[in-house]
Amino acid sequence: MTTLIINNKTIEFEGDDQMPLLWFLRDEAGLTGTKFGCGVAMCGACTVHIDGVPVRSCQATIASAQGKHITTIESVGETQAGKAVQAAWVDLDVVQCGYCQSGQIMSATALLAQKQHPTDADIDAAMSGNVCRCSTYVRIRAAIHQAADALATEVKG
Repeated sequence: MTTLIINNKTIEFEGDDQMPLLWFLRDEAGLTGTKFGCGVAMCGACTVHIDGVPVRSCQATIASAQGKHITTIESVGETQAGKAVQAAWVDLDVVQCGYCQSGQIMSATALLAQKQHPTDADIDAAMSGNVCRCSTYVRIRAAIHQAADALATEVKG
């Protein structure tokens, strides 16, 4: 029996604990916001947080996530950083096709949770594992800066 804590809910699983976390999230837990992109941890579409760290769920196993806190796109907006990132994404109309955006948002949120005032270089480094076929990188960077500014204003407020 494997116990997973996903979006602050405990879920027990009796299947193969070597199953990729991505497939568990989508097929067993019904959390389809996390996307399958490449299957080899190169595109970032499947990014989730495990104990606050962005992880490619296509390569993480259920066993590796046991007992840890897993956050998916479905609940990242419940955090201060996640809410600010999602608002900036909407405000700046970042999304084109949208397929990669859950992974982009998860990586951006993890960055802002760790670094309050990221530079362009910080953003580029944190987001380098996330591929956007529509090339919305300039808007993504702008949205991360806007979210950082919103978080800074909220803290001062």
